[in-house]
This record gives sequence, structure tokens and C-alpha cells, in this order.
Amino acid sequence: MRQLPETFAPDAVVRVDALLDAMVEQHGVAIPLAVESGSRAWGFPSPDSDYDCRFVYVRGDEDYLSPWDVRDVLESAPDGVLDVNGWDLRKAVQLLVRGNATVPEWAGSPLVYRGDEAFRTDLLALCDRVADRARVATHYAHLGQTQWTRFLTDDGRIPLKKLFYALRPALAVLWLREHPASAVPPMRLQDLVAQVRLAAPVVRAVEDLVALKATTRELGVGAVPGPIRTLVERELRHEDWMSVRRGPAAVAAAREDAAAFFRDAVRTYGPRRPLATAGR
Repeated sequence: MRQLPETFAPDAVVRVDALLDAMVEQHGVAIPLAVESGSRAWGFPSPDSDYDCRFVYVRGDEDYLSPWDVRDVLESAPDGVLDVNGWDLRKAVQLLVRGNATVPEWAGSPLVYRGDEAFRTDLLALCDRVADRARVATHYAHLGQTQWTRFLTDDGRIPLKKLFYALRPALAVLWLREHPASAVPPMRLQDLVAQVRLAAPVVRAVEDLVALKATTRELGVGAVPGPIRTLVERELRHEDWMSVRRGPAAVAAAREDAAAFFRDAVRTYGPRRPLATAGR
């Protein structure tokens, strides 16, 4: 499967494809899913946004059966335009069960360089089943609060590019609070806005910021719009429900579910080794 907009620079896509092919060849892995992350997938690109390809790769069963650990990250950033980074499926599954929100975001990215549709569907379903919503909310709250406290000045100004990195996590926390049966918020800012209850002034302020970033290479520093500041400061506070932890039985069930997915994925999507030929 491939889902990329016409706005992507053709030469950048060709180079990403080449880097992915090189990793498959050099490391003997399979890549069942490679997506765009970063501002392009989050819904607020600027004219000079770089390309952030993220992927999940699968090694052969010989590697997973080895007593020696192998590196669980592959990466290549040849310049300031391309950043291609992937996780071993085992690492991805482990972090997912621990409450990391990165894997659900990759699985749900609307921008796909390459991928097996069945793998993506099954990975998204696993995310829905085993992701710990309280830990995911804590992840987003910490992520947004870090940007907010680091870059907001005493007089209420902030580099407007950094404002997006507090705003999207705040909306993700709000989405989780309003969807108590779900643990995987949408990745795109616009989808988050559409799926939560927001006052019209907040929606307009968000839309204005996105439109400005789409046409401006350097946003500079500016005052935080009042409706957005109220939203961010309200949603990034740690709340009691974020501290609720699953019991041992629930954790064990999630681990076994994830392990079953992992074993099946290795068998189904792992790299195909050439059959050995018996000597005479």
C-alpha cells in the first residue's frame, strides 16, 4: 500500500524509497510498514518541512532465536531534508505494552510510503487492545508540558512553531478524556479538533495557526492566542485518571496478546531466507 499526497517532492520520495531498500538489503530485514511522521503527518507542515519517515522492521527468526542481542533501531539522516528511522518489531511491541504512544501514531499515520495493509490493520487492532490509555495520556501530557514550560516566556510569548508541539498533545489528552473506551487518539491535528468538543473561538484560532504555518517558512515568536492558551494549560495538567494503572492480570493479558501478534508477524512478514541446497 502507498498513500502519499501530490505535495510530496518526488525526489524526496525516491530518496526515501532508496534508503528503505538499502536498509532491507544491508541488514536483511523486512519492512511491513513505513510511514511519514512529523509535521506533515500531524497536519501542520510548513513550506520547508523535512521528511520524517518512520518504519517498523522484522528480522528473521534466526535473529530472534539468537542468544545475542542485535541493535533494535535502524536510522539514516543523510541531510537536513530526510530523516529515516525504524524500530525492530520486538522493540515496538514492548514499548506499546508499556504505554508508549509512538507505535500507535506510526500505525495510524495517514501518509504511507510502503506497507502491507493486513499488517497495518492488525497492528492498529493490537494498539486498540493493549495500549494503556492512562500511560498514553501521561505521555502526551508530559510531551506537551515540556514544550510549554521550556519555550513560553514570562510575557506570554512563544516560538509559534513550538506552540504546535504543545497544542497537539493537549488535544490528544482531551480526546482521550472524551473517549474513555479508546486508547489511541488520531494523529492529525485536524482530526483531533473534529472529534472533541471545542468552542468556536478555539477552532478558529487553531485553523488560523495551521494556515499561517502552511505558507510561512519562519513563524517567529508571538503571543499565544487566548483560546489556545486556556486549552493547553487546562489539558496538560496531570489528572487523577492518568495515574490509574492496570492490574497484574491485565498487564499479563496484554503481554500475551502482544506476544502472539509478534510471533505471527515474524512468521508472516519476516525476510525470506534462501533455502539451503544439500551438497553432493
